Amino acid sequence: MPRLAGKVAIITGAASRGAGVGNGAATAILFAREGAQVVLVNRTAERAETLAREIGEQGGEAAAFAADVSKPEQAEAMVSFAIERFGKLDILHNNVGVGGRGGTPATLDIADWNFVLETNLTSAMLCCRYAIPRMLEAGGGSIINVSSSVGAIGMAGSAGATAYAASKAGMGGLTLSIAADYAAKGIRANCLVVGTVNTPMVARLGPDALERRRQMVPMQTEGTAWDVGYAAVYLASDESRWVTGLMLPIDGGLAAIRAWPR
Repeated sequence: MPRLAGKVAIITGAASRGAGVGNGAATAILFAREGAQVVLVNRTAERAETLAREIGEQGGEAAAFAADVSKPEQAEAMVSFAIERFGKLDILHNNVGVGGRGGTPATLDIADWNFVLETNLTSAMLCCRYAIPRMLEAGGGSIINVSSSVGAIGMAGSAGATAYAASKAGMGGLTLSIAADYAAKGIRANCLVVGTVNTPMVARLGPDALERRRQMVPMQTEGTAWDVGYAAVYLASDESRWVTGLMLPIDGGLAAIRAWPR
């Protein structure tokens, strides 16, 4: 029996923004392989539709939906689409995220701050706002939020990542709050804290920077979107039925292990 058989999932930020497989696409492909019916959400339909066709060619079932989920009415429409198409909602995977817009509190433009917070954090809250009532109707569900190591341990040596770090730290607080509010109502909320994985989002950094990112990881290997996707499958499945409020690092030991001076 596939691990997600009979479940319906929404994945926001599903299709990769460039060549290769991003965290959302890997998660969508794995969810479908494990038997879930998947709603693929992107701001524009084209990339989501391409991913839906790929999943269909592999024998899975997926539907594309275009939405900017930082807008309340579009987040609500997304959930309504999932219910109309597949009849219920069991899993919400909040994967929307942007980087960039760097700066310290002294240099960051307030418009950039608002854009990053709305895209990375407000969107997740809005998706939860409209998904949770439908999950309650179905008897429960699993919410998986995607955060970053930058929101947990900071990032020195850059031009500043104030907005990005704050938005990703906020994902942890959002997760814990939802886990507490709905623990006795059958809804679990957990958070993937993703480290320096090599995805289309970071490809622009170039080979030298990607190699430095690999070297900073205690395991000395490069993470991929599939590492994130497999963790999401576990949190979406009934195998994690007694797991909520978890901050799960997917980072090759970056947060937990430090080098001692010799």
